[in-house]
Amino acid sequence: MHKIAALAAALALGAGAHARADGQIFLCVDANGHKELTDQNRKGNCKLLDLPGAIAAPPKRAAPAPAAAAPRAAAPAPVTPADFPKVESGEQRARDNDRRQILLDELKAEEHKLAALRLEYKGGEPERNGNERNYAKYQERVAQMKDNIGRAEKNVEALKREIANIR
Repeated sequence: MHKIAALAAALALGAGAHARADGQIFLCVDANGHKELTDQNRKGNCKLLDLPGAIAAPPKRAAPAPAAAAPRAAAPAPVTPADFPKVESGEQRARDNDRRQILLDELKAEEHKLAALRLEYKGGEPERNGNERNYAKYQERVAQMKDNIGRAEKNVEALKREIANIR
C-alpha cells in the first residue's frame, strides 16, 4: 500500500507545484488484487484519492481529418530572426579549413587502418592462430575480419563525401 501512496504522491509532485487543476485520481483494485491508478471511476473497487494539486488528464481529441479531404496550402517560407548571429566570411572560411583538416586526418588514419586490415585478411585466407584448432573459430574470426574491412571501407567513403561537401 505504501508503494501506491508513493506513486500517487510522485504523480502529484511530478505535475509541478505551480500547475493546479481539479482532476480526480482513483485507486482501483480488480478481483485478482491488481492495483491501478486512473482518472476514471470504473466499476468495481475504485476509491477516490485526495491528492492536492492533482492534474486532470487532457481531454481526448477527435481523430484528424484524412489528408485527402482538405487541400494542402503551400508551406510558409522559413523565417530567421533579425538578431540571428552571423559569422563573418573570413571566420567561416577558417572554420571550414579547420574542419577539412580534421576530416583529412581522420581519412588518413582510416585508410591506414583499412590497409592493415586487408593485409591481415590476405584475401579471405589469413593464417590460423594457435588457439583455433576448431575450424569454426577460425571461420568466425575471418567473418569478423571481413565485417571490419567493410566497416572501414564505409567510413572511408563517408569521410570522402563529407570532405567533398565542405564549401
